[in-house]
Parts: sequence; structure tokens; C-alpha cells
Amino acid sequence: MNADDVANFLHNNPDFFIDHAELLGEMNFSNTHGASAVSLVERQVGLLRDKVRLLEGKLGELIGFGEENDAISEKVHRLDVDLQGAKDLSRAVGALYKHLSGAFNVPCVAVRLWGIAAGDAETAEEFLPVSDSIKLVAGSIQHPYCGPADSQEVVVWFGERATPIRSVAQIPLREEGFGGACFGMLVLASEDAHRFYPDMGTMYLSRIGDLAAAALLRVVG
Repeated sequence: MNADDVANFLHNNPDFFIDHAELLGEMNFSNTHGASAVSLVERQVGLLRDKVRLLEGKLGELIGFGEENDAISEKVHRLDVDLQGAKDLSRAVGALYKHLSGAFNVPCVAVRLWGIAAGDAETAEEFLPVSDSIKLVAGSIQHPYCGPADSQEVVVWFGERATPIRSVAQIPLREEGFGGACFGMLVLASEDAHRFYPDMGTMYLSRIGDLAAAALLRVVG
């Protein structure tokens, strides 16, 4: 009988040590924490403590993620409140710039709109001409694009600020949320190459886009 046979026997007979409890006191195991040998019970206690520490660490991570999500949700809520209270285009885009640059700490924020009539508001910066290629990109992406700023045409929207920009998030603005006609784009940019990256979650960015689109359509409609 070799070690594997013993292991298989114990696996198939989990009550063995219940029926032969006296053997537990006679069995010694090497101690991974430095002592020469420990009893089976002590070894099991040590393993349980290690598992508890691991679970506590994972629980701490989950609590941290939950707190972070709560904080982001609160920021989105505050943005929504200000957008709901906006009575015209300048106040709506002002709320976007204030919250995204402030609470969300995004260095560069820009909005461009097209295909909607806005009367006198069309003289605002948000209605500056946009290339057909950008409109095509905005209309084709199903979710916010996040990634390097290299080769992204929207970077020119930031003028002199465009030089240090290394990552961007491009959020299409659509009528009636996802699936509606695209009438603009909200762009967030940063000099940090890792601020907006391809694999990041975009749930909150999508929500911000939906809130911005609804508010902008309301104030220019």
C-alpha cells in the first residue's frame, strides 16, 4: 500500500478518524510555519486560520468595490439632479463640465451636437462643425469607446490641450438611449494613458451618456 492508496482510503472513508479518534493524537505533520512537527488538530486549525485570513481579504476587497460603486453612483445621481434642473443648453453642458471635471476628476471634457435644431443655441461651441468620419464612428459604436488617444480624431476638439492627452472615452449621445439616432458625442480625455483603457467597465459611462442625451434633447428641443 502506497501513499495514494492511503489517501484514497481516507477520501472514501471520511468517518475513519471518528471511529479511531485515538490516532489523531499520535499523528504528526511538518509545520509550514517553522516548528518541527504539529498534531493533526493543530495543523487543521492552522489551515482554517489561513482560509479565514484569505476570506477576510476577499471580503475586504468586495467591501472596497461596493464602497467605490456607491461613491460613483452618488456622483452620477448629483449630475442627474443638476441636468434635470437645467433650463437651457448652457446650463445643461455647464452641469456636465462641472461634475465631470470636478467630482469625476476628468481633466478634459467636450460635447459636440449635430442633426438637431437649436435656434440661437447653434452658435454655441457644442455646435461647431464635426467631420463625417467622427459622426460615422459615433453612430457605429454600440458602447462607449475607451482607449489610447493616438489616431482618435476627437482629440483636436481640445485645441492646445490636445498635446498631452493620452487616453479618451467617446460616448455617443442617442435619442431614446441605445438604438436611437445618434445626434452627438460626449468625449472625456486625460493625460493619463491608463485612465481610459479598452477593458474598463463602461456601465457608468453609458448611464452618463443616457442622462446627458436626455437632458440635451430636452433643452434644445
